[in-house]
Amino acid sequence: MKDKKVTGFTDSEESAVHLEKVVPFLLEDRMKELGGKFEKAENFKPFVVTDGKLITGQNPASSFVAAQKVIELLGKN
Repeated sequence: MKDKKVTGFTDSEESAVHLEKVVPFLLEDRMKELGGKFEKAENFKPFVVTDGKLITGQNPASSFVAAQKVIELLGKN
């Protein structure tokens, strides 16, 4: 994770669905702690970050775009 561009469910998205006290850790915080270069977009909007072969989506709304990126990456090999 260190020095990789990543995204994932944000702290503000966890708060919006009232799960910030339920989950064992907040993903955004953990990724940053592990040295990830966390990027985010507006809550619950599709957002995908690619860093080499690592493809991460911010939330479930990002699934389609993330899948497209995987297909694109596989086509380059």
